[in-house]
Amino acid sequence: MIFPLEQLVKFSGNVYEITVAASRRAYQLAMMKDAEIDRNDGKVVSLAAKQVFNNTIQYKRIEQK
Repeated sequence: MIFPLEQLVKFSGNVYEITVAASRRAYQLAMMKDAEIDRNDGKVVSLAAKQVFNNTIQYKRIEQK
C-alpha cells in the first residue's frame, strides 16, 4: 500500500511510534490468520500500516519502568 503523499506530509505524530505499532499489528494479523489479509492480497504489513495510520485500530504506548 502506498500512502498518499499529502497524508504523509501532514502527519505530525511520532514516526517511530507508528512504525512499531504497525509492526506489532502485522504480527497480530499474521498469527490470527485474519480473513482481511486475503482481501488485501496477503499483504500483512501494508494492511497493518493502513489500519494504524488511518486509526482503524487503536494502540497505546506503555512506559517501561
